[in-house]
Amino acid sequence: MKEQIWITVTITVTLLLGCGRNTVAEQASPDYILSNGKIITVDNRFTVTEAIAVRGERIVGVGSNEEILMLSGANTKIIDLEGRSVVPGLIDNHGHIMEEGPIWQLELRLDGIESRAEALQMIGDHATSLGPGEWVFTLGGFSTDQFIDDQSDFTRDELDAVATDNPVLLQVTREHTYLNSLAIEAGGLEQSNKPWIARDATGRATGVIEADGIRTVSDIRPEPPEAIFEASSMAMIEDMNRVGLTTIGGPCPADYIDRFRTWGDEGRLNLRFFCFIRTSMSNTTGEIDELLPLISDLKPFQWGNWVDLTAYGETVYRTLHDSMLAPTTNPSLDDLHQWRRIATEVARAGLPLHVHATIENTITAFLDQIEIVNREHPIRTLRWALAHVDQVNASHLERMKNLGMYLAVHTRPTVMGGMYRRAHGERALDMPPLALIQQSGIIWGLGSDAFEVNQYQPFTTLWWAVTGKMVGGTTVLRQTISREDALIAHTRQNAFLVFQENNLGSIQSGKFADLVVLDRDYLTIPADEIKEIQPVMTMVGGKIVFVN
Repeated sequence: MKEQIWITVTITVTLLLGCGRNTVAEQASPDYILSNGKIITVDNRFTVTEAIAVRGERIVGVGSNEEILMLSGANTKIIDLEGRSVVPGLIDNHGHIMEEGPIWQLELRLDGIESRAEALQMIGDHATSLGPGEWVFTLGGFSTDQFIDDQSDFTRDELDAVATDNPVLLQVTREHTYLNSLAIEAGGLEQSNKPWIARDATGRATGVIEADGIRTVSDIRPEPPEAIFEASSMAMIEDMNRVGLTTIGGPCPADYIDRFRTWGDEGRLNLRFFCFIRTSMSNTTGEIDELLPLISDLKPFQWGNWVDLTAYGETVYRTLHDSMLAPTTNPSLDDLHQWRRIATEVARAGLPLHVHATIENTITAFLDQIEIVNREHPIRTLRWALAHVDQVNASHLERMKNLGMYLAVHTRPTVMGGMYRRAHGERALDMPPLALIQQSGIIWGLGSDAFEVNQYQPFTTLWWAVTGKMVGGTTVLRQTISREDALIAHTRQNAFLVFQENNLGSIQSGKFADLVVLDRDYLTIPADEIKEIQPVMTMVGGKIVFVN
C-alpha cells in the first residue's frame, strides 16, 4: 500500500526529510501528490479542483483526485489535504526584503500587533532576551494607529519602564521615531539643538523624533555583526515562507546579491528574489553624464530562477523620488529633463522599467516624459510599470493603457492609513483606488513595499484589499475589490510583474511547484477572517520549506 501522509497539526518527520531518489523505473512518477483538497489554481479560468502532482521542481498534474492518484508510483509521497485549500505561492512585486536579512534576528517586528499593551510587553521581553545594553529596535512596519487600546505616542518614560537597561528605538514608518532615555543618551540628543527633537515645556526631549531626524537617529545603532549575516537571512526567509511568501520582486543591495545567488546555486534558498537593476542613484547632471553610457551594458535575465535581475528601478532620478505623505509635488522642468535623459537610455537599451511614483503630480509629470520617450523609442513591449501609485487617477490609467504600461500597487495603508488621512484628508480613502485600477483592465499586482513603510504579511494585504481596513480594524479604503481579484493580483499578475508568468503565479502543469496549504478556505470564510489565515504548509520548487 502506498504511504499516506496526513496533515493535522504537523507533517511527519519522514516527509520533512524528503522522499529520497526514485529508482530508474520510477523516474516518471510524481515525488508528491497532494490530494483531497480544494486547489485554487488561479489559472485564467480560476479553476478549483482537488489534487496536484509534483515531480522535481515542477507541477506535473492538476485535476481530480482520481486523475492525479492514477499517476502515483511506489515512491510517491501522498499528502491527504483533508479538504484544505491550496493557493499558489504568494508573490510580493516590490519589497525591500533582501536588505532586511542581516538584522532579522536582532529586530523586534510589530507587524500586525493590534494592542499597545502587547507591544510594550514584547519590547520588554525582547530586552530581557537580548541582555543589558543591547539595542531594542524596529525599523518600521507599524504605527500606533493600529493599536485598538491606545493610539497615543509612546513616551520616553514608558519605554524606560519596560526596557530599563536597553536603548530602545521604534521607527514608525517614515513619520517619526520613538526613543527611550538610553537611546537619547547614546545619540547625545538631550544636548542637541536639532529642530526635529520634540521637547516638553521644560525643554526635556520627549523621545519623539520627527520625520527629518529619522535617518540620523537610526544610524546611532551599531551595525549588525557580520557573523550573523547568513543565519539571520535564513531565519528571515523561513519566516517569509511561514506567512506564505515564495517570491519577492524589488530592490536588492548590490553587496548582498552574490551571497544569495550562492545559496540558490547550492539549493539552500527557499525564497525567490527578482531584483531591480540600476547603475546608481543619480542626483546631479555630472553623475547622469557618467551614468548614461553604462545603461546599455546592463543585462537582466541572466542568472536563473532563484535570484535574477529584472527591471531598471525603482528610482530613476533621486530628486524626484516623492513621499507618500507629501500634500502635493511640483517637479521642476530641469529635474524632469534629467529624469527623461535616463529614461530615454533605458528605453534605447530595451530594458523594462519599474519606477517609484506616488503623488498625482509626480505621476502626471512622469507620464508626460514617458510619452515623449515613447515617440522615439516605443516602450509597449518593454513592460514599463509605475510603482506605489497611491494617487493614480482615471486619466493616468487611460494614458498608461495607451502606452502599454503596468502597475505595481502597494498596500502601505495597512499600516499608514491614519497617516494618509492626516496628510491627505478625505482623499486618503481612495489611496490607492483599487476598484478603479481593477476596472481599468490594466495588468496590476499587489506589493507591500515592506519592511520600513509597511507590514509584510500577505493575508493582511489581501484582507485590506477586500475589506478596506488597516491593522486594528479602522476603515481606510473605500475602493475595495473581490477576494478573487485580490488573490489574482498577489499571484498570477505579480508573476507577470516579476517576468515569471511562465513559471509562477498559478497552479498549473509545467510551472514551479510553489504553493501554500491554508488552515481555512480563503474563498468562503468571512472577509474579516482573511487576515487570520495561517499557512499549514509552504512548498517552494517542489520542496516542503515550512510545516505548521
